[in-house]
Amino acid sequence: MVASRLLARASRQCVAAARRRSGAALSVVAAAKPAAAEPCLLRAPYMLNPPLRYSTTIFQRFGFSSTSPGQSGKEENQHKDQESTNASNDASDEGIEDLDFSKEDLVKLVLEKDGLLKSKDEEINEMKDKVLRSYAEMENVIARTKRESENSKKYAVQNFSKSMLDVADNLTRASSVVKESFLKIDTTKDSTGAVPLLKTLLEGVDMTDKQLAEVFKKFGVEKFDPLNEKFDPSRHYAIFQIPDPSKPSGTVASVVKVGYMLHDRVLRPAEVGVTEGGPTEEAGEHSEQKSS
Repeated sequence: MVASRLLARASRQCVAAARRRSGAALSVVAAAKPAAAEPCLLRAPYMLNPPLRYSTTIFQRFGFSSTSPGQSGKEENQHKDQESTNASNDASDEGIEDLDFSKEDLVKLVLEKDGLLKSKDEEINEMKDKVLRSYAEMENVIARTKRESENSKKYAVQNFSKSMLDVADNLTRASSVVKESFLKIDTTKDSTGAVPLLKTLLEGVDMTDKQLAEVFKKFGVEKFDPLNEKFDPSRHYAIFQIPDPSKPSGTVASVVKVGYMLHDRVLRPAEVGVTEGGPTEEAGEHSEQKSS
């Protein structure tokens, strides 16, 4: 709307200016040559009604362009594209001129690039080595943590089982003593009926001892009796020595307390008596080789 109004206003101003110029021209011609006024009057309509021919300067004075906005934008874009193309061509020409190296310069450039590649390869190898070491360390940590977790579950009852070993020893000792004493009792002289009670008590102690051994075995606690075995400091605890030349020296000849194992770990070493004075194991082996 504003543009149309401005264009109408500009056209009216142009028409008024043309009419003023034509009126002034007619007055001058009439004063100079009255006889020629009629031909001038015949040409007046052409002068009074000239075709509206607007130049670009008139519209530019009012802030308008003679071309449409779309055309002006396309022309500006084409101009910018042409300028950028020329600039890129100039830059490429300058780059080509700058890249005019000699053979020695090219050799130096190649050597520099080779050195750079070698340094990058070394850095990559170092990073690979660090990654592999970190991965191996993490694997070790995972394995160690898993092993510790399994051991904690596996040996969780160690302290409790160790405190129950004395109870098991007392039951075993009571059962063996009662059996020996019960065999010596004369049942024909039993007037009070104590023999059946003692027999029931012995059976109860035996059952308790067996049940406790089953519970121990369920949780990985097992009894071992090292009689007539070779003395092993990791599994046996020597209390005394027994002179016995008939057996090799260092043989377990007597067991005071049996030992207990928790899975593959010694829960309590066996208390034993070891022989001395007999032939050693090495001497026995030599004698066997000679006899053979």
